[in-house]
Amino acid sequence: MKPALPGVYKTNNEVFMNAPFDQLFTWLKDHKITEVECVVSDLTGIARGKIAPTNKFLHERGMRLPESVLLQTVTGDFVDDDIYYDLLDPADIDMVCKPVADAVYVIPWAIEPTAIVIHDTFDKFGNPIELSPRNVLKKVLQLYTDKGWKPIVAPEMEFYLTQRCEDPDLPLKAPLGRSGRAESGRQSFSIDAANEFDPLFEDVYDWCELQGLDLDTLIHEDGPAQMEINFRHGDALDLADQITVFKRTMREAALKHNVAATFMAKPIGDEPGSAMHIHQSVVEIATGKPIFANADGQMSELFLNYIGGLQKYIPKVLPMFAPNVNSFRRFLPDTSAPVNVEWGEENRTVGLRVPTSSPEAMRVENRLPGADANPYLAIAASLLCGYIGMVDGIEPSAGVQGRAYERRNLRLPITIEEALTQMEECETVAKYLGDKFVRGYVAVKRAEHENFKRVISSWEREFLMLSV
Repeated sequence: MKPALPGVYKTNNEVFMNAPFDQLFTWLKDHKITEVECVVSDLTGIARGKIAPTNKFLHERGMRLPESVLLQTVTGDFVDDDIYYDLLDPADIDMVCKPVADAVYVIPWAIEPTAIVIHDTFDKFGNPIELSPRNVLKKVLQLYTDKGWKPIVAPEMEFYLTQRCEDPDLPLKAPLGRSGRAESGRQSFSIDAANEFDPLFEDVYDWCELQGLDLDTLIHEDGPAQMEINFRHGDALDLADQITVFKRTMREAALKHNVAATFMAKPIGDEPGSAMHIHQSVVEIATGKPIFANADGQMSELFLNYIGGLQKYIPKVLPMFAPNVNSFRRFLPDTSAPVNVEWGEENRTVGLRVPTSSPEAMRVENRLPGADANPYLAIAASLLCGYIGMVDGIEPSAGVQGRAYERRNLRLPITIEEALTQMEECETVAKYLGDKFVRGYVAVKRAEHENFKRVISSWEREFLMLSV
């Protein structure tokens, strides 16, 4: 455990809270950190940046990266030149990346004492870069601040453990547990099935404690070796940072134990997909009082408007919840994922579930984002939809009682092409998130999809090669 500096850390003494840079630098020196990973998130959620010796990091107080890394696809390609040069300076200039004092995490698996420092991105005039996912979330949070509100979120991250496999053409398989056997059948909420991977999760919890990640519960989900880790509720930006670090931490712990961890939305055919459920509520900044419940404990008008905003605008921002062609496999018929924006109390068949809770904890759970979504963008999109609902007074549909999987009235786009078109054509989304971001995000996702369409699948070879 790191020793605390009074007034600098969170209650678990792990991560800076509003520490000025000189305290951050002192901490790096005091803890003998020899390397610093300086990172920003690209649109996909991949960490881009530089690894610097601590002395160099202290001297430069940041880094510069080409703006173009924010228009790089998951395959390493870039968007078409006409779009590229319309969104970025044709000289491929650098953006200025400044360290965030309260987004500093140790890297427990590193051989040398190493820390990861998340950076914010600015242009040469000091303006936030519009294509930066972290800046997009900060822009949405500022909307709330201007109204005297503060959103509270609690993410739930699902993922699969699988056998390590070097051949991407082969289907993924469940790994062997401590018993020497792979899971068979559904093991939902099984303690014994989760305990099969105790050594791995002991490392995960130890590492996350050192990093100050606010993990809560571990659950075995429906699929073979499919797990869910819940985060405690808290600040939206802080938790987006934490999820970014956690996904990497989970992968590293899995590799240490000779398995793989994947956050793909649908990694295994005929098995449930993996989601990033986001519980959301809002409080008044001045009083800390929740605004989603009336004095009598009933749902407030603002809460219903929030749900109405989610219903109206989620179809317009769906690519921020389902960013890949694989994401939409999770929405196929007869899966456990809702493919609608219906809402209901204590109902897991709707996209927007209102859990049973005390009035102080009144909230809505957005069950649509996939585990593969960029956490900054998924949280930003969900909060934005709810915000618009509150400021525009959008009324929700009637709440659903009973099964909602087959309901057709409020279904979502079921292909990434359709979803990208709806996002591109929505003037309201561009108004709030910025035209440059919308055009850049859609361009990157279309470039990825074009790359996908060039790949001949095993299904095509199996059923078409000798039959058509």
